[in-house]
Amino acid sequence: MIFTVTLNPALDYYMKVGEISADVQQAESTHLDFGGKGINVSVMLQRLGVESRALGFVGGFSGSKLLSLLENQHIDTDFVTIQSDTRINVKLTGAADLVINTRGPSVTLRNEQELIQKLKDIKDGDYLVLAGSIPSSMGESAYDRIFSALGKRNIRLIVDTTGNPFKSLLGYHPFLVKPNHHEMADFFGRSMNTRDDIVGGALELQRMGAENVLVSMGKRGMLLLDGNGEANFEPIIDGKVRNTTGCGDSTVAGFLAGYIRSGDYRYALRLASVCGNATAFCDRLAGSEDINRLLQAME
Repeated sequence: MIFTVTLNPALDYYMKVGEISADVQQAESTHLDFGGKGINVSVMLQRLGVESRALGFVGGFSGSKLLSLLENQHIDTDFVTIQSDTRINVKLTGAADLVINTRGPSVTLRNEQELIQKLKDIKDGDYLVLAGSIPSSMGESAYDRIFSALGKRNIRLIVDTTGNPFKSLLGYHPFLVKPNHHEMADFFGRSMNTRDDIVGGALELQRMGAENVLVSMGKRGMLLLDGNGEANFEPIIDGKVRNTTGCGDSTVAGFLAGYIRSGDYRYALRLASVCGNATAFCDRLAGSEDINRLLQAME
């Protein structure tokens, strides 16, 4: 079983505008969508035919709407209800591409303990995805506290976050970490301009505790430094990029689905690449038909 945790989920409010001026604007179209890295992973896993359970914090009218959107996607959820409203992010497209992310809600220690209690359902051999930002009220050590509270179980930890939270989780020997090359450069405080630079950074992350290091390298494709110490590369797939939101989350879901199906790192990397690129070629997260079409085109 795969459990995904999104501590700071969101409603994403998309508005397409034809022009930008000082006058009052009329949006050409609008829609609300679910947001949050762990949530995206769960949605993509569902589209790949892999079961998961999405957990985290939701509150207020926006939290209720988020849950209804996930119900429409047939996602198994077990969120903790909090007093604060789930945040709403605004994303402009069309004449301007602008993303405005808001701060997270207030999460209490009691809320955190309730989440930990829900996670006690995790069994040896299960997968736990800790992904995305942390509400400021919880502090940077939130992921560390949550995972350490689960005790010495054989849980396969997947980490997709940045900064100090990322660094603290390396000590738990995660099964998979997924930085992009920009995040890796920020983490080590040096440029990652070449493939050798990125392989070197991935090797350091393995020495710090990660088992598998999956790095998105933009136009240069994707690198997997696997648990056997082998560096595997997957080139970028040609296509028109229409969206970047959720590409990394789709990559994580593809890797997990591929590995669970086959136990083969090469196949997991190929499916990770296909899922990430498929989402890039869509307006939102790729559907199962988009993924299958791209897989068939690569055969």
